[in-house]
This record gives sequence, structure tokens and C-alpha cells, in this order.
Amino acid sequence: MALRPDVPVYCFRPDVLKADARRFMDAFPGETAYAVKTNGEPLVLEALAQAGVKTFDVASPGEFEAVRAVAPKAEMLYMHPIKAQSDIRLALERYGIRVLALDHEDEVAKILRIVRALDLDPGGITIFVRLQTKGSAAYELSKKFGAAPAHAVELLQRCHKIGFKVGLCFHVGSQIEDPETYERALASADWVRNRADVPLAGLDVGGGFPAEYGHDPRRKKRDMPGNDEIMTRLRSDLSEYGFSDMPLVAEPGRVVVARAFSLIVRVLLRKGRRLYINDGIWASLSDSWTGKITLPARFIPDPARVARNGNPEIISAFRVCGATCDSVDILSRPFWLPETVDTGDWIEIGHIGAYSLSLRTRFNGFYPDTFVEVTTPFDAGERAEGFASLETMAD
Repeated sequence: MALRPDVPVYCFRPDVLKADARRFMDAFPGETAYAVKTNGEPLVLEALAQAGVKTFDVASPGEFEAVRAVAPKAEMLYMHPIKAQSDIRLALERYGIRVLALDHEDEVAKILRIVRALDLDPGGITIFVRLQTKGSAAYELSKKFGAAPAHAVELLQRCHKIGFKVGLCFHVGSQIEDPETYERALASADWVRNRADVPLAGLDVGGGFPAEYGHDPRRKKRDMPGNDEIMTRLRSDLSEYGFSDMPLVAEPGRVVVARAFSLIVRVLLRKGRRLYINDGIWASLSDSWTGKITLPARFIPDPARVARNGNPEIISAFRVCGATCDSVDILSRPFWLPETVDTGDWIEIGHIGAYSLSLRTRFNGFYPDTFVEVTTPFDAGERAEGFASLETMAD
């Protein structure tokens, strides 16, 4: 109310971020490598380092530099399976990275070429072969990356013969929607390990651990267990397939950082059942659009508006349009808000820490970049409005 902002405002909750990071590290029976692509803002990386995160999953020189700037002693895992040769050299030579992933023999050749040019010992470098998996997630990453099981066997044997240390990795997709996904991936990894018959330096189970969002009541809700149950199942599966005795790595992103941010937007115009806001899919809300995610939303009425139409007790679905000139800039899921919402009001959108800042663009000259620090969690205040909310916050 003091700022009366006409631009989007990110509310950062460092205490929430640190608590969620520590919760994951305590639950996972191995090394936690935060996936920088999820949210690589310096304030996020610095808070994670303060929380005890010592390893980061990186994919580009920009991410190398971002991590090194806030955590000079952190270990970086270069887990992008397809890399420019110049970036491989930079990783090995300047940043001292010694763990890389791949899913094709041409990547082996690129890495080996740089290793020989720098006169490095292959035995000091670990190559994780990325395995293709099948599952159900908001984003199916195996459509783009990963070697088929038989191909993964060949790659493991090839890298081992060169002298590299070798490991297996997979990524079941972002925001998994099937609790059996990890079990199937581990079964495939076990098949590859048995046929490759080479010593494994480790197993990287990737990311996919889901964050909590809202639910559109017009759609059937998926019966998904919470992360505590998912982690319990994962630990059991790791033991069943004989992986629990080797070094383990996970690459969480969304589940660690989602709750650490909310976004306050202003309603620029109400047009019937449409709300035009000062953010959108080309700014902070790209992930909710492509992932078809229903976000929890809290109505913040403008006290300067005295007269209102409608019943404040009635919650309705509003189509949400972004600020740009692009006609595609319309969210795929509605906001459920009081009938009285109108031009000039604000909406606080919860749990947008994952990918909101990473994917924002400067399209049309809009670029949200205003931050405030908040101490209380999003779900600690008054409940979010209506059905597009967490169950613990809704009626």
C-alpha cells in the first residue's frame, strides 16, 4: 500500500528458500546439486550457499560465472549433454570443472579432444552418460535428451576404455506427474549397468521433484503423493536396485526455489471476465503457461476504490491477459478471484520462484526487475482466494 506499484514486484523469501533447500538435502541420501537454470539470480545462489548447498548443476558459461561469483569453492557439475567445444574448454581450463554429462559419441570426441589439448589425465574426469527415460511430467526432457539403453551401454564402455571415470544419469522431466517415474528410470539404469559391466563412479537421478501449486476445480486433480512420500519411495527403490551404496547426486530446482518467490501484479484493466495485468507469458508467467500450471493467487484490493460491483464472497474464474501487444499473451489457466476485482487492484501470485525470472524477456520493452524481501511465507498470511490455491490455504 505504501509503494502502490504500477510495475510487477517480486517478493523474495530467503528464509523459505533456505528451509526448503535444507529439507531436500536432509531427505536425499546423496549430494544435492541445485539446478541453476531454475533460478540463477545472485540473491538466490547466495542464499543457497548460505544454506549449505555446495554443488551446482550448470549448463553454460553464464551459469559457471554466476556460481563462481557467489560461491568460489562450490563444485560445478556440467550436466548439459550437448555442449560447444569452446565451452568444454572453458569449463575444464578456467573453471576446473571435472564432471560432465553426454548422450552421444560425438560429445565423447569433443571432450577427449580438449582433454588431450590441455594434457589432462582422463582418470581425473567423470563422464556421466545420460539415459533416456519414459514418464509423465509437465516437461518431458527425454524427448530431446538421453541415449537409448543399448546406446548408453556402448557409451559407458567407450568412455571407460579411454580412461574416464564413468557414471549414469537421467532426468525424468520437470514437475513429475507419476510417482512411479523414478522406479522405472532406476530399472532401466540397472539394466544398462549390468550389460555395460564397468565400474560406476556414481548415479545422478536428476530433477523432477514436484513443487506444490494450485488446482483448477474444473479439471480432475492428479493423485500425486507429496515430496516426503516420493523421497521415501526413491530411497527404497535405490536400495532395491543396488544403487544406494554408490555416490548419488540429485539436481533439484523447482522443489527448492518455487515457494521462495511470489509476484505482485496490478490489474491494468478488467474487461468482462478478462483481467489485463502488467506481467504475462513473456515475463514472469511463461512457465505457468507452457506447463499449464494453476498458480495460487491472493486478491489485494485497492483501498482507493470505494464503489465496487458484485459480491465479494463469490469467487469466479478470470481469464488473465498479459501486458504485451502479443495476442498469444494469455495464460492457459485462469485466476480464481472475488467477483469484485477491478482495474487498479493488485494480485499476489504465489510460488513462482521456478523459471519465472529465468525465462523473462524484454519483449515490448517490459522487464520486471523490482524486488522486495519478505519474511513470512506466502501461505502464512490470509488464505489465497478461491480454488486456484493450495489445499491448505483454501476452504
